[in-house]
Amino acid sequence: MDDQGLHDAAIMLMSLGEEEAAEVFKHFSPKEVQKLGETIARMRSVSREKVDEVINKFSNAAAAQSLLVSDTGNYVRAVLKRALGDDKAGLLIDRILQGGDVSGIESLKWMDPLSVAELLRNEHPQIVAAILVHLDSDQASGILMHLTDRQRSEILLRVATLEGIQPTALKDLNEVLFKVLAGGDKIRKSSLGGIKAAAEIINLLGGNMDAAVLESIRGYDPDLAQKIMDKMFVFEDVLKLDNAAIQSVLKEVASETLIVALKGAVPELREKFLSNMSSRAAEALREDLESRGPMRLSEVEAQQKEILKTIRRLSDEGQIVIGGGGDDAFV
Repeated sequence: MDDQGLHDAAIMLMSLGEEEAAEVFKHFSPKEVQKLGETIARMRSVSREKVDEVINKFSNAAAAQSLLVSDTGNYVRAVLKRALGDDKAGLLIDRILQGGDVSGIESLKWMDPLSVAELLRNEHPQIVAAILVHLDSDQASGILMHLTDRQRSEILLRVATLEGIQPTALKDLNEVLFKVLAGGDKIRKSSLGGIKAAAEIINLLGGNMDAAVLESIRGYDPDLAQKIMDKMFVFEDVLKLDNAAIQSVLKEVASETLIVALKGAVPELREKFLSNMSSRAAEALREDLESRGPMRLSEVEAQQKEILKTIRRLSDEGQIVIGGGGDDAFV
């Protein structure tokens, strides 16, 4: 969701009222809830014309409810508590409006990576690895970015060699967090850790961190490092997607993200996307790419990673298939 989309969605939610807005919030991810909550909290006044414009975009909404709330802070608290419950809402409100705190693995999913990194910085790498495999790959990679090179390597080595967590071992995590993984005795050993988990996290590390981590793991176990690399999906591997998959990705990616990502891509990869667009859209994209001035490599890589996240999500949802199948497939 781009900035304009966030702004419009925030206005729409504020127009709905607490109860209806809370029902909508229940269908958002932690990141989406945070972004929308922050957008609402920053709002002070909105013109009636803008409200009407937004409501017209969402024709199925109750057009009569066009008055915005007077106290955005209380509105955010009320909506989030109704949608998420006191515990989750309490932590998210802390990040948006400066308030309380809660504990546990589920709560970590609602925390920013820096806060989690500070919480885990002095813990044993094995404990950190056991926690990270329960988080989304992008959040786990964000946490690792705030740790030292040595910590990253030691933790990811353990993630890659982690074949699962025995239910009894989960009790040790209680010394780090309160009520880690409620119902941990039911955790399936085969669902956590391993080469694939390490590859997905390393994929999302920024700068040269991914190369440094792989080099460290290679020094410990060359075969393991190669297995991790074999499971990693990099931007150039988009060339291996079929046309139907590319078209699905294009529907999910913002035009600005695509422009920046392709600015630093090889010609073959540019053409892969352009050939799956309408002639008019392709021509517009070519013009944008030609007119766009030099860009920092970090900006290009960041947008390429955003596209990779979209590809991984579509793959997880079964909408596309990554790779050519068989042993050589990227999954």
